[in-house]
Amino acid sequence: MSDPILNANLPMRVPLWNPDDPNPPGGRTEEMPYLLAYLPSPRHGKKRPAVVVAPGGGYWAVAMGHEGVEIGGWLQSHGYAAFVVCYRTQRRHPIPLADAQRAIRLVRARAEEWNVDSSRIGIMGFSAGGHLAMTAATAPSEGRPDAGDPVERVSAAVSFMILGYPVITFTGESAHRGSCVNLLGPDPDPALARELSGEYRVTPSTPPTFLYHAHDDNGVPPANSLLFYEALRAAGVPAELHIYETGGHGFSLGEDHPVRAELLRWLRARCGDG
Repeated sequence: MSDPILNANLPMRVPLWNPDDPNPPGGRTEEMPYLLAYLPSPRHGKKRPAVVVAPGGGYWAVAMGHEGVEIGGWLQSHGYAAFVVCYRTQRRHPIPLADAQRAIRLVRARAEEWNVDSSRIGIMGFSAGGHLAMTAATAPSEGRPDAGDPVERVSAAVSFMILGYPVITFTGESAHRGSCVNLLGPDPDPALARELSGEYRVTPSTPPTFLYHAHDDNGVPPANSLLFYEALRAAGVPAELHIYETGGHGFSLGEDHPVRAELLRWLRARCGDG
């Protein structure tokens, strides 16, 4: 069940997993994962493109403010359905991935109810949330036809990806060790670290991607975005990359930052005007 919509501009909180299930994947925690659903006004009429948003936080926390709530409201204001996912952190792989894929499945399963175009569901992520978005977008996405839960029968595929100053690699000089340790433990298996590094996950079926980063990012080196862009280019995947001179790490969409206009242009070209 979800909270009632009291105002078309306010989000509703939707549990990711069945709240009556005593044993969700990964086990219960004090704060179970959920979506904040930002649905455009019904006056838009036609089915809307949707964006699942994964805030950052180094797999230690979830930055639900400037990389979540603010983004959901911004997308909603431009006519897109937005679903900010509060995924589980301080939990080892694959629990955050299970939450992200569940978020996509849930949006697709309830597309009719939420007036969403199920063929235009994308994912957006920031920093470690960018790594989670990338991992979800490049993971096997088929639903399980025999699943008891109808949501799990639905595909978790996305049709586009937006990555803001993302963690991409867990190997080499550009690896973000904090995110890697929080997700894989203090002594990560090198094979698993490589498997979860985006530059090795790209295939020709990876969805079109918009990437942006700041040259002066001292938190996550911009080489992360460059590595992923080069892999996308080599695989023939449509991609757009912006490296801005300033911004540092964690600037989200920055109220007056040029990335807002660039991203909105790309979104409209990719999936319509919201």
